[in-house]
Amino acid sequence: MAKAFRKFLPMFDQVLVERLTAQTVTKGGIMIPEIYQGKVLQATVVAVGPGATDKTGAVRPVSVNVGEKVLLLEYGGTKVVLDDKDYFLFRDANILGKYVD
Repeated sequence: MAKAFRKFLPMFDQVLVERLTAQTVTKGGIMIPEIYQGKVLQATVVAVGPGATDKTGAVRPVSVNVGEKVLLLEYGGTKVVLDDKDYFLFRDANILGKYVD
């Protein structure tokens, strides 16, 4: 995975995430058809940009770090394909929150 990110680094306040996979089987073992699987709103941060500049020219860092699990908007993000894997770019402001252990 790290090899792909040497080729691509987000700019400004962009965050590259990998969405978690949808649940395909219930706890009882029943298979869930793809049309009934909900859209996955959780993701893992895999790369972050340096941050956005404010009016004074100072860089305001991104609020998440690589490896953190975050909650995303249902719609949005830009799909990026790296090494035949789907990732999504979101602005830092479009990330709703992060999960803490």
